[in-house]
Amino acid sequence: MEIKTQGNTTVIQDKQQDSALLLEKITEQYNSYKDTNLIVDISQNSQITNKDVLMFEKLSSLHKKGKKSFVLVLHEEFDFNAATDKVMIVPTLQEAHDVIEMEEIERDLGF
Repeated sequence: MEIKTQGNTTVIQDKQQDSALLLEKITEQYNSYKDTNLIVDISQNSQITNKDVLMFEKLSSLHKKGKKSFVLVLHEEFDFNAATDKVMIVPTLQEAHDVIEMEEIERDLGF
């Protein structure tokens, strides 16, 4: 797990390609991330399924209740059309940053 914080956003990249273990580590250390927008990059794991994405639903919901963004970056071959809408997913880190920027503007405007 590699962690980079820049401004009000923390990017966590999975280096072990084990999303369950990654989720466990993030949950254990959640107090370190709760005050920043969170991008979880699991794009190196081409075996990610919709079931794996749904494991992050509780964490995503918790983070959004704290008025912060939560974005999951998946590999580009993932079937985004068949994916759940309960977790924000995107195919690139740049798109994750763009989503966070848009959500911050929405929060500033009171949406």
